[in-house]
Amino acid sequence: MIHLAGPYVLAALLIGLGLAGLLLRRNAVLLLIGVELALAGALVLIVTAGARGEVYHEAGSVLPLFVMTIAAAEVVVALAFVLTSYRHRARIDLDEPNEPRS
Repeated sequence: MIHLAGPYVLAALLIGLGLAGLLLRRNAVLLLIGVELALAGALVLIVTAGARGEVYHEAGSVLPLFVMTIAAAEVVVALAFVLTSYRHRARIDLDEPNEPRS
């Protein structure tokens, strides 16, 4: 069995990078990448916590499938929003004013 400090450090690193991407970036696609990194960190944390328990097959193996399904649905909806926004504004930068292109 592996030592559990490695996955916990990896989860903290992924969540930290995701939060930094959310707070520092203004590009819509890079914000989506930050959200996905934070979700990946949460997924690693859930799997590690599930592997740590006595009963391995309870939440440690079912809940990650739920998280991955939610993440996939979030990406589809968010990319549709970004593409629609790009068609109307011709840019995906979130700092620009909301003026439609001519």
